[in-house]
Amino acid sequence: MFEDSLPLGIHQALPLTMSNITPVGIETVDLTHCVDRFSASSLHAIVDSPSIDASLKDGYAVMSRDVEGASSSRPIPLKVTGLSAAGGEEELDIVSGTAVRVLTGGKIPNKADAVIPDEFTRHSQNQSWIEALSSAEPGRNILPKGVDVRVGQLIAQPGQVLAPALVGFLAAAGHSRVAVYQKPKVTIVATGDEVVIPGLPLPKGKLYASNLAILDAWCIRYNLTSRILVVRDDPEQIFAELDRAASESDAVITSGGAWTGDRDMVVDTLERLGWEQVFHRIRIGPGKAVGFGLLRHKPVFVLPGGPPSNLTAFLQITLPGLHKLAGSSDPGLPSMAVGLAENVHGRSIDWTQYIFGRIEHQETEVLFRPLRAASRLQSMAHAQAVVAIPEGRTVIEKGQRVMAQWLV
Repeated sequence: MFEDSLPLGIHQALPLTMSNITPVGIETVDLTHCVDRFSASSLHAIVDSPSIDASLKDGYAVMSRDVEGASSSRPIPLKVTGLSAAGGEEELDIVSGTAVRVLTGGKIPNKADAVIPDEFTRHSQNQSWIEALSSAEPGRNILPKGVDVRVGQLIAQPGQVLAPALVGFLAAAGHSRVAVYQKPKVTIVATGDEVVIPGLPLPKGKLYASNLAILDAWCIRYNLTSRILVVRDDPEQIFAELDRAASESDAVITSGGAWTGDRDMVVDTLERLGWEQVFHRIRIGPGKAVGFGLLRHKPVFVLPGGPPSNLTAFLQITLPGLHKLAGSSDPGLPSMAVGLAENVHGRSIDWTQYIFGRIEHQETEVLFRPLRAASRLQSMAHAQAVVAIPEGRTVIEKGQRVMAQWLV
């Protein structure tokens, strides 16, 4: 098949991938165990936070009209009638001409509408009277009930990632357990007689499975449960391991053996296993040999073995698919607009070309600069972002703004 005649571009292949994947399931977990998981339902506040009108300062709760015009040269005396501390449940009231001592977080007494901080008061020796040395408009130094969150307020939507700060917000809103999508179990299978799992002895002529390590690291970053293995270029062993992976996992990723060479057996083996191929080979560079299909209704991602092709295919097809499997409503890498520090070039007007690069923070803008390391692995290792040259173009000029996918 000629390269330019590949039937699908990325804008057809990615929607096909996403339309064939559904989240694996739902479970309810303690709040502390839901960090970086995806909410499986709409989450609303159960309580107001704060649950009372609370003082922001140590000072005195007053009626603002009682202290209007107060100053150090015109102090206004007020009788102290009680104390309100954080966590106290006593209902206190004030009347005109009185004040209640309040500590930070303490409940504002009924009819009080302002707090004068300690530094703007003078108190009698027995502290039964104070002099207000400053005015205080209504609401001054008061944290109103429900200002952070009110009962019924939407806190998180289905598919939203529960980042640490959002988990704290859920706690303030009254939640202790939440429904989240289950973590997908992913098996990553590298094929090749020359490939060795890192940590084992390295025989002459072989190489460590860096692709396997990269893919596993990305799965770990996104809170997926992953298992890795290396399989020799033996059709029966590949058959057995893919068969087992499809039985024991929610998704399978293969690395290597994705093209049409004598030892590229992955797709043929998947066909023997009865997979439903959605596509194999698309118009992207690097990574054109990527494939996707379903085996026993489980998504299977076929990645080429060359490091740049392997990583690009993973980032553009597999990672969004895994995100959806995990329940994300916004799958894929985060992105932002950047300026180009220099021209970027593609290889074919009929393809989408992906360029690895670094980010430079200037005073007025963020720039993307393509990497040109002599080593493919070095270029990938130091990359901070990826820019796409879309179909229909072979160059994007310096100074133009483009969307960059974030890798760091």
